[in-house]
Amino acid sequence: MSRRVALPGAAELFRTTVPRTDQADPPEPEPAAAQPAGGRSGSGRRKHDSKITVYVSDEELLGLEQARLALRADHGIAVDRGRVVREAVAVVLADLDRNGADSVLVRRLQEPGE
Repeated sequence: MSRRVALPGAAELFRTTVPRTDQADPPEPEPAAAQPAGGRSGSGRRKHDSKITVYVSDEELLGLEQARLALRADHGIAVDRGRVVREAVAVVLADLDRNGADSVLVRRLQEPGE
């Protein structure tokens, strides 16, 4: 058993917990089109009760990290890799619900050599 204490990271310690009241315009609600079809969406920031382990190649891990950094640099969205993966899973599952056999997931899994 490890005696090391688990402490929250800086992002968790310094995150905004209340909306700013000094903003000139209140934030606009997200359009309905931003929500994936099929009623699925990523679970976001909350305690997760289930865990899986996924092995990825070095190139896949690098791509995931580059996507995370691009979200932060280009769009001002600071998320961890787990959040990106959960959102990607939600998008793929919504597409499967909506399109069935024509979904991206079915087509990619049917490709030879996969």
